[in-house]
Amino acid sequence: MQDTIILGIESSCDDTSAAIIRNGYLLSNVTASQRVHEEYGGVVPELASRAHQQNIVPTVDAAVKRAGIKLSDISAVACTLGPGLMGSLLVGVSFAKGLCVSLGCPLVSVNHLQGHILAHFIQEEGKERPVPEFPFLCLLVSGGNSQIVIVKSYKDMEIIGKTIDDAAGETIDKCSKFMGLGYPGGPIIDRLARQGNAKAFTFSKPHIPGFDYSFSGLKTSFLYFLRDRMAENPDFIEQNKADLAASLERTVVEVLIDKLSKAVKATGIRRVAVAGGVSANTALRQAFIARQQSRTWQAFIPPFGYTTDNAAMIAMAGYYKFIDGDFCPLDKPAFSRVAI
Repeated sequence: MQDTIILGIESSCDDTSAAIIRNGYLLSNVTASQRVHEEYGGVVPELASRAHQQNIVPTVDAAVKRAGIKLSDISAVACTLGPGLMGSLLVGVSFAKGLCVSLGCPLVSVNHLQGHILAHFIQEEGKERPVPEFPFLCLLVSGGNSQIVIVKSYKDMEIIGKTIDDAAGETIDKCSKFMGLGYPGGPIIDRLARQGNAKAFTFSKPHIPGFDYSFSGLKTSFLYFLRDRMAENPDFIEQNKADLAASLERTVVEVLIDKLSKAVKATGIRRVAVAGGVSANTALRQAFIARQQSRTWQAFIPPFGYTTDNAAMIAMAGYYKFIDGDFCPLDKPAFSRVAI
């Protein structure tokens, strides 16, 4: 039986990534990150797309070589069609389309958000791990998304809760910026929080019906809290940054877990996964582990390497779509915004 080999390409934001999956097992996953955005405190779309143009060829070349295959071995090319930054997406999508034409192989389009969820199914030889059975709930949390999704199959997903304003990751990044910390804020807040008292300060929590999230009120509460304390003590942030980070992190995680717990109770689905960049957060992972240990949920937490944007998750999603014969026309355009 001929091997099914998928090249995955991810370029939705500021990471250029390429990965090879053979028969559902990961052979390589190469990512080129962009440091150029650090001095601006956020991703600059024009700079991101230019860096993708520089990185795409060497990144794909490295992934193919590390996998020990030839380009001619590839069964299909899977790429992120969206959502994401349009300029960044166009680099990856255009390269993928051109490669498909040259190799005479099909193109498979992948929704970036579905890719994050299907990262749970990535396997490596000798490092096999349990995967969630369908249906399962997934908390998808990243810089731009906070969603609760019922995952019924590889291609059937239903959003039952989402943010009505800011996402959890976006809120953490902005609060980090309020404190004058570096970019990206998530890892910095996580690191500081390990040294602080999570109950030192209290910030407002939203009261939104159903399973939807709202973090704009928390962000505003945090900003006004800093403003008032700084008026009394200009060195307040520097003297309390670990406690501020820990208290902020605790509040965000409590909001996320509270809604997710309500979704578990309402649906009766106790298989619960977390995905997206914020799933690397230590406190959120600990909350999942605690529910696993108490047998409240059957929890699934991705390895750190599959939490941020990466091509392994795109190749994995592409593998299942290839098996289904779900190919993408070469004239289908990239898209910047869409739901699952």
